[in-house]
Amino acid sequence: MSTDPYQSLLSHLASCHDSTAIDLLFSALLTEKEQQEIANRIRIFDLLERGVTQREISEQLGVGIATVSRGAKAMQVHDVSALLMTHRHDS
Repeated sequence: MSTDPYQSLLSHLASCHDSTAIDLLFSALLTEKEQQEIANRIRIFDLLERGVTQREISEQLGVGIATVSRGAKAMQVHDVSALLMTHRHDS
């Protein structure tokens, strides 16, 4: 097993076979605010992909424009298409 805590987390997540186990882990690791921020990041990706402006996203989600801009930059660097497909399927 890796001694790197982040790699250990990734390995543990990869071994989780259902969303309940992941939810329990995230509840232990993250505050409710942190969980909401992650969920908002996914919503930001989705809305950007749908062509919603950053200003509209900021207003719709009640987050700062800087938060939306960080999401837009992350989306440019990382391929989030699989995450968005899962998000849209679950919605």
